Order: sequence, then C-alpha cells, then structure tokens
Amino acid sequence: MNTKIEINLKEKEDKKINKVQFFINGKEIVSEGTSTTIDTKNIGIGKHQISALVFYPEKTKKINNSFEVLANKPPEVYNYKIINEYPHDKNAYTQGLEYYNGFLYETTGQRGQSTLRKVDYKTGKVLQKTALSKEYFGEGMTIFNHKIYWLTWQGKKGFVYNLDTFEQESEFTYNNSVEGWGLTHNDSMLIKSDGTNKIWFLNAATLKEEKSIEAYTNKYAVKDLNELELIHGKIYANKYQQNAIVIIDPETGIVEGIADLNSLKKEMEKTQKLVAQDEVLNGIAFDAENNRLFVTGKNWGKLFEIELIKKQ
Repeated sequence: MNTKIEINLKEKEDKKINKVQFFINGKEIVSEGTSTTIDTKNIGIGKHQISALVFYPEKTKKINNSFEVLANKPPEVYNYKIINEYPHDKNAYTQGLEYYNGFLYETTGQRGQSTLRKVDYKTGKVLQKTALSKEYFGEGMTIFNHKIYWLTWQGKKGFVYNLDTFEQESEFTYNNSVEGWGLTHNDSMLIKSDGTNKIWFLNAATLKEEKSIEAYTNKYAVKDLNELELIHGKIYANKYQQNAIVIIDPETGIVEGIADLNSLKKEMEKTQKLVAQDEVLNGIAFDAENNRLFVTGKNWGKLFEIELIKKQ
C-alpha cells in the first residue's frame, strides 16, 4: 500500500489502437493513451480487478486481469501468559464465544449437536441451552441490541434469538458470502467472517452484507478467518487450524498483529488428548469492563484467561 503502479497496454501485433479505457473493480479511472497510474493508497489493500476496454478501428476488445495490494508494514508478534484457568465443557464444539453481563454465551457446532448456551464461566456449568435444527451446522454468534445473532455454516442463513428466553425470533440469509463462520459487532453493524480472508459488515436493521474488507499482511492474504471478537476497536480473529489469533484493522484489513497460541494447545494436551486439525483453538471473548481476554477450543476441557504480550 502507499505505492504507485504503472500499467501499460501493448498490442502484440502493433495494431492501431484508437483509444483505451481502464477500469478498477468496475469503475473507470483516468488514463493517458495506453497507460494509467494507480495510487494504491486510494484503493486499499486486497485483490483488485483491472480491465482495459480497447478500441481498434474495426473492433473493440476487453482485457481482464488482477493484482493484489499488500499491507505496507509487517504485523507485530505477540506471546501470551495465562492469568486464570476455568472448567469448560469437553462436549462443547465451540464455534462462537462472547462475554456479556458476567456470563459467557457460547454456540457449538456439528449437525445434530449445535447448541446455544449461557454459561457460568467460573464453573463451566451450562445455565441455559437451546438446540439448532438438526439440518444446520451452528457457527459463530454475537449479542447486539439485546438479541443473539447465530450463524450457520453452509445453511446460507443466520438466526436471531431472544437474549432472555433463547426463543428464535427471526432469520436472515447471506446475500453475498457463501458460508457463515465467525460473528461480532461494532456500535452499528454486525461483523462476519466466511472462512476466506474476507470480513463482511452487515446492516443492523436489514442484516444484509453491505461491504467487506480483505485481511492482508505485508506478504500474503490471511485466509481461514474464523471466530471473531471486536476488542479496543480491532477485530481479533481465530485462524482456523493454526491455533493463532490475528489482529485486524477494521477500516483497512491490515493485519496489525499475530499471536501464536500453539503452546496453549500443548498446555491443553497435558490433561486432554486432542484430535489433530479438529479440536483446535476457537473462541475469543472479551470482558471490556475488567479488560479480560478469554479463549478456548473445540471440545477443550478448559477456558483460559490470557494476556497478550507484544514481542520486543
């Protein structure tokens, strides 16, 4: 990002070109002759489509290509320390996790086993629970405006629940993304991952996906984004099967930090055998009032309160 790209169109057979129009992501940009300059600062990071509409004396031809804009700085790297450990249900295939008014709210996955739970985080006791229809594979959730929003994986829809009664009130469909993975929110929109490097922003009233960002480091796109939590204005995302958390700027998609929590998985394995590539780190919850960060994993018997520490 913050660099300029020179694009030139050359005709192999030296045919006469009357005019060329260039387009970035479908929008025409200023060009001169058969070339144009793109200031990446104006288009942001991510994968961009470029098209050239070439006018010859006898015909018109369209040429398509693409390029990626990377972040302009590497992410910070974080270690962690364990502050507290709490019991967690080993049968909870954790997909979504949120701290709200002193309790944990959790969604679990697997078809026929997907549940929404209210949990006493100190004891791991499930205080309230409801199940999703067996046809759906439950995914991430968040609490917004006193409602619970719960995604499905490949069902192409999410559900809205009453926070107090756990009764389903409505449903919504994904209008742009194909799958549902993680879910969180800011003050005005729901924020959703779909298993790629894209993060979608949903209109809180219509629940339509209105815009998206793409997560990139200075070297590559960060894919497999899963459970989400908004912490101090940044998106914290589990990277599926990597036992890592990436910290993303919600305005730009730049990955500003990476926390490697592989050793936390190894800590869990001291007391429990985990299924490789399945029972992985997944679940981020934040107690904003007390500045506490909680994490767990799929079928993990522990919930960890941790502190992330920036490497010097």
